[in-house]
Amino acid sequence: MEQSAGSVSAARALPVVLLHRKSPKAAPGGHEADTIRELARQIAELKGTQFAGEFDEECAYPAHRYLIPDDTLTVALAHKLGVRSVRDLYGGVVPFPFVATKLIAHGLADGAKISPPGWSRAFSSRTASLVLPGYSAFSREDARNAARGLWEGGPVRVKRPYGIGGAGQAVVANRDELEAQLDALGDEALRAEGIVIERHLDAIETFSVGQIALDDMLASYYGVQHLTVNNHGNEVYGGSDLVVVRGCFDALVRLDLPQNIQDAIAKARAFDAAVHNHYAGFFASRRNYDVAHGLDEAGVLHCGVLEQSWRVGGATGAEIGALRTFRADPDAYLVRASTREIYGEDAQIPAGACMVYRGVDAQAGHITKYYTLDREPCKGAPSR
Repeated sequence: MEQSAGSVSAARALPVVLLHRKSPKAAPGGHEADTIRELARQIAELKGTQFAGEFDEECAYPAHRYLIPDDTLTVALAHKLGVRSVRDLYGGVVPFPFVATKLIAHGLADGAKISPPGWSRAFSSRTASLVLPGYSAFSREDARNAARGLWEGGPVRVKRPYGIGGAGQAVVANRDELEAQLDALGDEALRAEGIVIERHLDAIETFSVGQIALDDMLASYYGVQHLTVNNHGNEVYGGSDLVVVRGCFDALVRLDLPQNIQDAIAKARAFDAAVHNHYAGFFASRRNYDVAHGLDEAGVLHCGVLEQSWRVGGATGAEIGALRTFRADPDAYLVRASTREIYGEDAQIPAGACMVYRGVDAQAGHITKYYTLDREPCKGAPSR
């Protein structure tokens, strides 16, 4: 059957979807590499086009392409890759590498002498009430001063800026324990990468607040994260339960929500707005903020943004599933979606689940990742 001119034009308008790796020569493998490839394939399918594999700078691609980076891009790299707006990628773009890390969740301690080029003290002042008590530091002296002030309220948590899923963190209660962490990092890495020193909380609950823009669709969500035990006996990220609505954050806050979730959404929104206001060049089609509720040693309840993610993450499977529902059903307004990461050989998969990864990783061992959706999405927006 002969195609019409209109259908040919529409076909040509579809982008080439490519996975972009931060370190393409690192011979990627394992569950993380396979997971992002599968998510990229599903995003391409959602866009109505084909996944064309990993970006190769030596290949010639059409000008119209859509990238799925495995890490947040810098403005310079985005420009080189032809990424100009949220319609060009599933992820985000920042003016300086540190903006994409845990470091911007905290300001510098009083009298701090070292900070990276581009550091915004105005941003830190604006977000001080939105995050947990803590500081970022780029020298031993600044790290010691930061910890000394926080120890008055109990132990502190030392966090590497690039840690994922709870990795690269330690709880320290005194100077000897802090020095051991600083020794392990090294002065050169401390100056180049920085470190976060934050009030340690117990009985912690972590919420996710996010927004996704894909083609003509915009969705916002809140959710709760879960921990699980991996094959080495450690507690790690085990998945998220999301409530996803069609539209912007305003659509989300029109839901009838408990106060703690309202607080989490408000702080995430304010943090997101501050990034836009104080770090020129930032934009993101995938914005996810982890917000913690927990008690310190004195029993004081704290609520604050822990970190941000402007790249494919643990909740992306649920995001894709919700967007697929909204695409298929124009009347759908709210979708409940969940992701799970299960360790061990005997993982039970619920009926109707969408598989993201199942296999044996060289380091992690047996691991299974999937997402599920409620069969009946809610119709119609709230009246208020």
